[in-house]
Amino acid sequence: MKGEEDELLPMEGAGGRPESGPVATVLLDGPGDLQFDYLVPEGLVEGLGPGSRVLCPLQQRRQPGTVLAVHEEAPEAGRRLKALISRYDERPALSGDLLRLARWVSGYYCAPLETVVRAMLPGSVRTDRHAVKTRRMVEMVRVPGEEEMAVMTRRAPRQAEAVKALGEAGGRGPAAEHGAAVVKALVAAGWVSVSEEEVERDPHGGDTFVATQPLELNEGQRESLEAILEAVAKPGDAKPVLLHGVTGSGKTEVYLQAAQAVLDAGKSVLVLVPEISLTPQTVDRFKSRFATMTERIAVLHSHMSQGERFDEWQKIRRGRARIVIGARSAVFAPLTDLGLILVDEEHENSYKQESPPRYQARDVAVVRAAQTPCAIVLGSATPALESWYNAQRGKYRLLTMGERADSAGLPLIRVIDMRLEKRRVGPKGTPPIISERLRVAMDQRLQRAEQTILFINRRGFAASVQCLACGHVVKCAHCSVPMTLHHESQRLVCHVCGFQKLPPKKCPECADPGILLAGYGTERVHHTLTTVFPKARTARVDTDAMQQKHTLRDTLQQFKTGKIDILVGTQMIAKGLHFPNVTLVGVLNADLTLHTPDFRAAERTFSLLTQVAGRAGRGSLRGEVIVQTYSPHLPAILHARHHDFTGFSEQELEMRKVFSYPPYTHAALLTCKSPNQRMAEFTLETLHRRIVENAPEGLVVGDPAPSPLEKSHDQYRFQILLRAPRTSLITRHVQPILKGTTFPQEVVAVFDVDPVSLS
Repeated sequence: MKGEEDELLPMEGAGGRPESGPVATVLLDGPGDLQFDYLVPEGLVEGLGPGSRVLCPLQQRRQPGTVLAVHEEAPEAGRRLKALISRYDERPALSGDLLRLARWVSGYYCAPLETVVRAMLPGSVRTDRHAVKTRRMVEMVRVPGEEEMAVMTRRAPRQAEAVKALGEAGGRGPAAEHGAAVVKALVAAGWVSVSEEEVERDPHGGDTFVATQPLELNEGQRESLEAILEAVAKPGDAKPVLLHGVTGSGKTEVYLQAAQAVLDAGKSVLVLVPEISLTPQTVDRFKSRFATMTERIAVLHSHMSQGERFDEWQKIRRGRARIVIGARSAVFAPLTDLGLILVDEEHENSYKQESPPRYQARDVAVVRAAQTPCAIVLGSATPALESWYNAQRGKYRLLTMGERADSAGLPLIRVIDMRLEKRRVGPKGTPPIISERLRVAMDQRLQRAEQTILFINRRGFAASVQCLACGHVVKCAHCSVPMTLHHESQRLVCHVCGFQKLPPKKCPECADPGILLAGYGTERVHHTLTTVFPKARTARVDTDAMQQKHTLRDTLQQFKTGKIDILVGTQMIAKGLHFPNVTLVGVLNADLTLHTPDFRAAERTFSLLTQVAGRAGRGSLRGEVIVQTYSPHLPAILHARHHDFTGFSEQELEMRKVFSYPPYTHAALLTCKSPNQRMAEFTLETLHRRIVENAPEGLVVGDPAPSPLEKSHDQYRFQILLRAPRTSLITRHVQPILKGTTFPQEVVAVFDVDPVSLS
């Protein structure tokens, strides 16, 4: 049943066309970024403004859209405009501040404004297919006396039971508990009345939160909190704050106490987390600290149902939510009186949207804070080098917390050279998945009832399937990558496009039965654990094992309460999680992210190793980290071993400066995709010639080349990397060329500003 606010509101006098009145400029949903002017009928004038969702006539159909502006002056003489048909709600869906932010995102990332608006509004809000959920409630209007009750008990015992139950429940309760016929009879007799009550679909409605109290801060935490509160008090003059704290330094406690101060001042708080896997623990911490106002904390992420997202978004828009916690898209939450934005693990690549409008949520949050204005804190143990560079040159204010909050030491990191493990098993042997040093350490933890985390950033059982006779590797028919064997489902799966097929029993090329299962992922590691440690309680966390709703939350809760001894997972468990009884972390195959054709590969590896190492020793027990690698002498591994972010950043920034890579320049990636390989390559070469011609000074244009992932989803991909001191130098030159180029029908051009991956 629709809620009153979510029904389409019809215009008055729908039968005729208004001759004059205000004019609304409407951005129509759909491709093309179409904007048209419409007359506003008298019945829709009140409450209509920029950000309102409306229904418009377009040729012979009705088309939804978003109002961008309302002009009070009547249309020019002789200009006949069609009138708006209706609107979706009484209040604008987007505030003026969010529309201004949408225009900035559109301009900076060269994305159509309609695409940005679509990203700002959940699908359940853009249409009228979802509405407020309601239930019928019964309320006593007259209490029967003893004689009346006796008569009712004798003649209508079910009605008497309902009346008695309502009395015990305080005179009000759900109608469904008493049956439709009973309720109808009681209403007819004048005993009760029936009304509709809104029911919020709370994704955490069944959870219990134990109230926590603010913890005593150490000196580093106190200084950081004071600096953040200075920014909160004078947001117009404050710089963005970069909070660099080692893993376990108590950044979350600083966030919580800063949020409390902001709420006390009557403002609201936005908390961004990079991974959906971090959302349950972050929600638990905030709802436990603010236990008296849990209903005023809203959550937004893509794993929620459409109904839950609709209700949470409406709660935010109506001002009932004062704290919003969510992943990337929550940066557009319609919060009012915004006082503080917290971006946790700000270095994470998952803040970058990989589909249009391809925005970087961290950077959008900084712009939103400046436009509002409000304070913003970017927190990380391994800041993005772009953020670190901004802090070094004074654009951001740097705060440092170099000690763990509980005075515990950072975990000891040991590096195992897997080349030596290979020599131990001989030339024909295969090095074990778990080295002997790691196996002994895990056995010791099991004996002491301590917990272990094993990290491998790859799903599946075997990374590839290869013929021992001819060397043929089974590849995806739609992508240029080997297919991964998943043992539980007995399927070969492409981790790029999702294509699946049965694994071969013999080589598809030479028919030889000798098949090698090369490499390993989380599934194979978990299978190995059940063999090596048969009595241990183990669990696996990756997107394959966590597909059902709440499975991730339940698994992490079981691990937290000690019901799981060993947790195997991908980067879903690598950051932000706090388990005091974890004293050992094993990193299997640390080279996976290191040897890729991307100038950020070393930074990505260092951050990942440091973050996953930080899961160990967060309680009273000392932690240990064992890193298995074939490249023990590379800088990313060496600096991570010593928790040396400063040393790593100095060396990496020097390399970036020499080769003019970000943060010393801004980058954009232009990619052409097509099912026809030659067509994609030819189109990109044509664009390259046009871009190079009359290129402005300072613009560095790379040569056309195949993408590291040359084929994906049946599309061949070729790309150009462009760099310049300012983003505008790239976009102002390239965007007119793209708009003025007629592309072949089968070619798609993608222009990605500030890409985080070159693949």
